[in-house]
Amino acid sequence: MSEVVVSKRDVLTYERLRVISELAPIRERVRAFEKKYGMTLKEFERKLTNSEESFEAWDDYIEWKAYVKKLEELEKRLKEIEHAERVRIA
Repeated sequence: MSEVVVSKRDVLTYERLRVISELAPIRERVRAFEKKYGMTLKEFERKLTNSEESFEAWDDYIEWKAYVKKLEELEKRLKEIEHAERVRIA
């Protein structure tokens, strides 16, 4: 029977790269919305609540907000990985 040895560093590196690979396309989607509307999500929220209703704008808002939330979650996860002192395999 062969044995595979994986170090804590290997596990953290793998997880870090996995999160980064998820971050890249999400960042691009957020940038695409910022470019489309020429503003940040917060600015767009203010504009949206003070303007005439547009289904396209509201659809974009919902999608954009979800991407920003996922981006924040992944960035938090990346920080956790980078500062991890212990690794537990589940």
